[in-house]
This record gives sequence, structure tokens and C-alpha cells, in this order.
Amino acid sequence: MGTIEKMLSPKTVAAIGASEAEGSVGQALMKNLLLGKEKRTIYPVNPNRTTIMGLKCYPDITKIPSHVDLAVIATPAKTVPGIIEECAKAGVDGAVILSAGFKEIGAEGAKLEEAIKAIQSKHQIRILGPNCVGILRPQIALNATFLRDNPVPGQIAFISQSGALGSAILNWAVSNRIGFSMFASLGSTLDIGYGDMIDYLGEDPNTRSIIIYMEDVHFARKFMSAAKGFARTKPIIVLKAGKHAAGAKAASSHTGALAGDFLVYDAAFRRAGVVRVDEIADLFNCAEVLESRLLPAGPRLGVVTNAGGPAVLAADAIIDHHGQLAELSDKSIQVLNANLPPYWSHGNPVDVLGDADVKKYELAASTVMADPNVDGLLVIYTPQGVTPPTEVAQAITKLAENRRKPLLTVWMGEDSVREARQIFRSNGIPTYATPEDALRTYMYMYQYRRSLDLLYQTPQELPVDLAPPKNHLKIIIRKTKDSGRNALTQADVDRFLDAYNIPRVKGKLAKDADQAVMIASEVGYPVVLKISSQDILHKTDFGGVVPGIENSDSLREQYKSLLEKIKKAKPEAKIDGVYVQKMLKKIDYELILGSKKDRDFGAVILFGSGGIGVELFKDFSVGLPPLNQTLSRRILEETIIYQALSKGLRNKPPIDLRSLEEIMVRFSNMIVDLPEIAEMDINPLAVSEGKLWAIDARIIIDPTVTGRKSESYPHLVTMPYPSKYVTPWRLKDGNEVILRPIRPEDEPMELEFIKGLSTETSRYRFFQIIKDLPHDALVRFCNIDYDREMAFIAETTDTDGERARRIEIGVSRLILDPNKKRGEFAVVIADKYQGKGLGTKLVDMLIEFARDKDVEGIYGVIMSGNMAMIRLCEKLGFTTRREQDSVMSELKLNY
Repeated sequence: MGTIEKMLSPKTVAAIGASEAEGSVGQALMKNLLLGKEKRTIYPVNPNRTTIMGLKCYPDITKIPSHVDLAVIATPAKTVPGIIEECAKAGVDGAVILSAGFKEIGAEGAKLEEAIKAIQSKHQIRILGPNCVGILRPQIALNATFLRDNPVPGQIAFISQSGALGSAILNWAVSNRIGFSMFASLGSTLDIGYGDMIDYLGEDPNTRSIIIYMEDVHFARKFMSAAKGFARTKPIIVLKAGKHAAGAKAASSHTGALAGDFLVYDAAFRRAGVVRVDEIADLFNCAEVLESRLLPAGPRLGVVTNAGGPAVLAADAIIDHHGQLAELSDKSIQVLNANLPPYWSHGNPVDVLGDADVKKYELAASTVMADPNVDGLLVIYTPQGVTPPTEVAQAITKLAENRRKPLLTVWMGEDSVREARQIFRSNGIPTYATPEDALRTYMYMYQYRRSLDLLYQTPQELPVDLAPPKNHLKIIIRKTKDSGRNALTQADVDRFLDAYNIPRVKGKLAKDADQAVMIASEVGYPVVLKISSQDILHKTDFGGVVPGIENSDSLREQYKSLLEKIKKAKPEAKIDGVYVQKMLKKIDYELILGSKKDRDFGAVILFGSGGIGVELFKDFSVGLPPLNQTLSRRILEETIIYQALSKGLRNKPPIDLRSLEEIMVRFSNMIVDLPEIAEMDINPLAVSEGKLWAIDARIIIDPTVTGRKSESYPHLVTMPYPSKYVTPWRLKDGNEVILRPIRPEDEPMELEFIKGLSTETSRYRFFQIIKDLPHDALVRFCNIDYDREMAFIAETTDTDGERARRIEIGVSRLILDPNKKRGEFAVVIADKYQGKGLGTKLVDMLIEFARDKDVEGIYGVIMSGNMAMIRLCEKLGFTTRREQDSVMSELKLNY
């Protein structure tokens, strides 16, 4: 089985298609590989040559006398499947296919690619490409490309889908002296995709940030999992192409029509903590400044300048990018008044005027930086012949040594300020040519900080059933498909809403006027009549809704009139009947809550302003399921109507946001549980007298989903809460506990558990004594990706206090390696509950999870004095070996 680690840090490289022919790809490749000949062995492969560039040449890779870590292929496309087969048989870890002529040229090329994929799947050789530029790793002198550029080492990794654009950006970066830890071109992403590269670079000590040029994501679940895994420690910045591309709009719901491809990508990036930028320059600007220790706490920016024009430009840019001009404190104003000329600007931006010397610049900058109302500082300099730009730069650099807030500089001009800019770059201080560039970067910094804060905010507990009765709903779906229909009847939709406890206005389907009168008397007048037909998507477009019916005589008359109207307007429509529904007397707000399946990211959820104008006003936000309270609130906050919902509008009161969040979580659970749903709208989801009601809903079935039980959730890119592992259990003393996967909502309980551990137990678990943890650390424990990590907690009820409360008494954890073949485990039990069999059970549950994930083995590092844990592992079949002051315990699972 090949490994990406070996192919990206190769000791041996085979250049298949190596050549000395002038201008050929094989020649360019060999020249680049030979730049690292001191670091590794290079084997040229070409059946028509005996030597190339002074090296022995081999007819094919099977004749090479040693193991090959990386094969770089530059031969005609039709030869590549055979070469990959030879590489696989020779045990090559990975191959880079530079060759073009695959699916990008049509059906014939696609067949070649399918043949390569079949070989790759069989032998598990890792493949980058085809139709790619290759990989560059300056730190280890690896240039497995045919490019002329050879960048210097740096801390930015650049991944590009497009070889041509990637090489152009690389050339631009090299000319601007930007260093790289890696450049990789993915090409057709037959095997290695963004997720694989992020997983590798996330562990790479030479990489500080990752920038990506993306056209299509491919392997979306792997990308999301990897990005979330490292977004907190290594910023990932994406330039996504196709922002305004028109995608296919064959949709049967408002959500399907509104939630376009790019909006879904944007939602996915937010969910993963990824920063999306709009311009190439922004990729590198952000990559240089997105350090966790200097991210702005807020959008309030202070500006110091020696010219009024740039100050105005800076102020405009702050507002344009949704930042705020900081309002300086009285103390700061007093200091500036006492030390600046009387005619300074007396506010923010702080204009120290063109004749300001270094001391005035330094005082103004330090005062603004120290102001508690300021989240970040921008210093602007224009050369006006009084103070040398380098002297000001040196003073600002010294000021920045102990900074706790972001500092950005704009030294305007070219030759006269070049040396000053170099001073900033040498000291890690971001510097730009214009205020607009600096301000745009600052707001990206703020958005990144805010995105992470919101993403990992501890959710509130919501009274939502994680496992409502749903098997009868799958039977309804199957019957609908068997009947040849793709839309559920209104009566069936009601059953879905009821199963997930989504409140709806009472109503039933009537087949004739007499039945309609009976239903109306049951639900109470006034009522609304709605035509029910899967052939009519928008009822109001055909006059299919009749409101305000107050009595039975009017109902009979309107019932007849409605059917006649529809038959005339749409004679081919098959009518199921007329839905009779209680009419709400007053509606304060009309909302929409919907879902669709995106081609790349699977199920998505949409929320926004609803009613008949939903597609006209387009006030909505998109998110990815599964949702919790925090993620639901985030979607709400991204809409315009949120302000009205949270604060009220004119004579309309604010709503109970918690109730709305509960409905969104229940709706999300429905979408998670039922992959058969292709599209769904609740429109409107009305607010009436402070309560939320689903007035109208529509569900479209996905004919491609078989309905067979699956735990892999193919319609999701983020794994939902794995409720299958929730298990009641008894301790040896008979006390009942619940064993379950941890949730983000458990953060307060996890903190209390850690605080309650004895010093010895804490030291055995953490290799040091820990009695308290900040939110950032607790997030790492509780907000996990169930696809690559698992933590099981034991929960019981404590009745020692005045009231019963849930407490955590034990936890086991397994963190998988990026390739998911091995994982490291740990377990800790509260002192009071040790010796009751709980540790054995929690480790056994980790083994079950690992086997479900096809993990080959798990291991743990145990302090040598922790004899109870060592004996537990030996009892469960682990092998143990001593390593200085610790014991390595390992269990192989692939038998």
C-alpha cells in the first residue's frame, strides 16, 4: 500500500519519460529533479536511452534495483495505464502523472482515466493528477514539475487545481519573493485531493498557512473533515473560481432554485473555518497575516497617517468592507492633544500631518494601539520629504515587538519606500501599497477570527429528540416512488412534520366538498383552501389558494370554484384533492426553511424571508446539516430579517429565537435521517402571536436513493451525531449509566469532570496536573469530527445536591491518524467510580468504533506508574512494551 508521506518526501524518484530532447517535458522534469540530487537518488526511465544527463537510464520501472518512493510520469496518455500497473507491481508508493489527454479531451481520455482509477483502487498506489504540473517542496529541494520557476523556502503551501493558473500564480509569487513550503497541482484529482494535501500539510512543521485555488472540490467529505481538523491551527485560504457561473437550475422547490453552487461552497467554507477571498493577491496577503496570536478581536480599526487623502481612502475602505472606524477614548484624545500640533485631525483617522517627525508618528501609533476601543492599527506613510520612510518604519517595527493587536502598514510609493517595506517584511509586519489592500486583508483577518469563534461556540442544550420514529416515513417514501410520483401528498408531508415535532397549522386533505366542510368544522373557521397536486409547484401562480372562508356555504362555493379554476388554468394537472387548513388570524413574519441536495456537498439547508416573494427578495442564508443550536443561530444571523426577528419591527414584536432554533435542528435531523429527500420547503414558516407554524410544505423524493439502511450518510459531508453508540449500562455496583459519544453541548460537564479529578488521576491522563481548561482547549475535547475521532463519555445522575443533575464520570477517546489506519487512545475515570468496570467498557467501545472504521490498530502511551491502566490493556489483549518512563500499549485489529 502506497503512502502519501513517502511520495511527498521521497528518497528515490523515477522520472518515467525522461529525455534530453530540447524543450521537452521530460527534459525540463529531469533538470528540476537533478536540483535535489544531493538529497535523493534519481532514476531516469526511457526504453530508448541507456543514459540521460549522465545517469544510467532504465527501460521500465521494474528494472530499477531499489524501492521507488515517487514515480513522475511524462509519457503519452495511452501509455499511462500500463505504466501505473508496473508501478503498482513494483511497490511504488506514489505517482505524479504530468501527462495530459484524459477526461479533459472527451470520452476516449475518460476511459484511460477509468483504467488508471481501477488500478489505483486495486493496489492502493497514491496518484497525483493526471494532467497536473506536479509538486514542489523547496525545503527538501524537491522539484517534480516541468516549470521554470523554483521558489525559495517559505511557510506558505499553495495547492492549485488548475496547472496553468497555478503556474502563473506561482510565477507572480516568485517575482514578489514569496517563499513556499509546497506547491502542488492536483489536475484531475483522480486520487489525491484537497483533503489529502491538507491532512499532510496540517502535520508539516514547515507550513504555517495553506492557500488554495479551487474550481471543484471533489471528495467533499474528505476536504471538510481535513479543513475542520486544521483550520484552528493553520489558516486555510481559498480562491474559488466560478462565482457567477450559471449552474443547472432544474429545481422543484424554492430552495433548489435559490441555493446555487457558489453559495453552497461559501456555506461549506464557513462550516469548515476556511477563509474565502476574491482576488489572487488576497491569497498571499491573508496567508502572511493569519496568525492566531494576532487575529483582531473585533472590526474596530484605528488609523494613523501623515496625509488627509489616504486617511479618507482608508475610512471609506473600512466602511466598504463592513469594518468600523474606532472611536478613540477620551484618554487617547487627551494624550494626542498634548503631543500633536493643534491642527491635527482630533479624531480617528489620526492625521499627524505631513511635517510630523518620527517621535510624533511613534507616539500617535502607540497611543492608538493601546486604546481599549481599538482592535487593530493601520499606519499610513506618504513620502513628503520631511521624515525618511526608513526611520519611521524602524520606529513602528520597534513598537510592534510587544504588540497584542494586529498591526498593518501602508507605505505609499515605490522606489522611495522600497527599503522601508523590506524592513517590515523582515520583521513579520504586513505591509501594502494602498489602504484598500490593507483594509481588505484586515477584514479577512477579522472574519477568520469571528468564523472560528462562532464555529466553536458552545451550543445550548435544546429539547430535541435525536431518534424520533421514522421507519413509517420510509414506507411512505417507498409507496410514493412505487406509484410513479416524486412528490409527497400534503397529507404525507404532514406526517413528516409531525414525526419531527415541527409545529404546523391544522389541516387535512378533502376529496369532495362534503369532506371539506367536515374538516373545516374540525379545525375551526376561518379556513384556507389549497389545491393539492404534484403537477403544480407554486399554487398561487394558478390561483390555487383561497383564504378567508368563514362558513360552510362559502366553503362549498369556493371549493367548486377552485377546482374549475385549476382545471381551466392547468387542465393536464392531476388533482389529489383540496387541502383544508385553519387560517391564522395574524401573521407577523413569513419565513422559509428548506433543503436541497448539492452535487458536491450533498444536503444543504436554507433559511430566510419567506412567502410569495422569496425568490424576488432573496434574503436567505445557507448552511450544512447536521445543525445544533449554535450553527442554527449562525444561519439566522446571516439574513437581513434576523434583525427584525431578534429586536422586532415597527409594531411587530421580536420572536422566541430559541423556538426557531429548535425547529431548525429538528428539520436538520429530518434531512440527516432521510437521504431519500431531494428537496423540501416549509414556506411559509409563519410567526403568529409569538408562535411558529408551518403553513405550507413540500417534499420531493430523490429517485436515485434506494432506501436501504446505511450508516455512512452518503448525502452528508459532515458526519452527524452517531446515536447508534448510545448505550445504557450498569456499573459493577449496580448503578446505571449512559455511555454515549460526546457532543459540543457537553463542554460545561467536561470542564466540571476535569476539575474534579484527583492530582494523580489528572497526571496519569494528561502527563501533568490540569485543574482548569479554557474554552479553546475544551472545544478540542467536545467539538469533534466523528469521522476521524471519537470520545465516549459515561454519564450518570448526581442526587447529592438539592436537585438531580447529569454528571460525567468517565471518558475514553480515540484520535485517528489522517490515513485512518491507526489511532491513539486514552481513557480516564473519575476517582469515585474507578474499579467498577467502567474503564474496560469505555475502551471496549473504542475498539468497536475502530473496527467499524476498518482501523488496523490502536495504541496508547501510559505512564509507567499507572498499573491499573496497564493491567486493563493486557486484559483486553493489548501488547505492552516499556519505553523509558512510559509504556506503549498496542492492539492490532486487522485479523
